[in-house]
Amino acid sequence: MISDRLFVYGTLMRGFDHPMAKLLSRSADFLGAAQCRGRLYLIKHYPGLVLSDDPTEIVFGEVYRLRDRDALLGEFDMYEACGAGFPEPTEYIRAMLPLTLDDGSTGEAWTYIYNWPVSGLPRIASGKFLEG
Repeated sequence: MISDRLFVYGTLMRGFDHPMAKLLSRSADFLGAAQCRGRLYLIKHYPGLVLSDDPTEIVFGEVYRLRDRDALLGEFDMYEACGAGFPEPTEYIRAMLPLTLDDGSTGEAWTYIYNWPVSGLPRIASGKFLEG
C-alpha cells in the first residue's frame, strides 16, 4: 500500500506562515508529533534531513494524513523541486521512512530527504528546526 502519510520537519510544520504549510493544514489531518533517525542541517532558511543509522541521531517533526494523496504529493514534489521534470540530482528526494509517533506507535511516511552534499553546512544538533 502506498502511504498517505507525510512527515514534515521544516517549513511545512504548523506555525509557519507559508502557503505550502497552509495547503498542508487545509488538505491533511494532523496525526501528531513524530521523530525519525537522521541528522538535520540548515541549508539556507530551511532544513535538510539526512538519514542516519545511529539511534542517537533524531529528527523531530509532524505527521499528516493526506486526504488527496496523489494530488498533494504532486504539489509538494513541485515545492521541493523533485520528481519528474527536474534535473538530477535534485536537491531533495521523496522517500518512505520509518518513524515513531509521540504516543509510541510506529509507522512509515513519505518525507523529503536532502540529496546534495552537506559538508560545510551547519548541523541542527537538537534535531528540531524551530530550535535551530
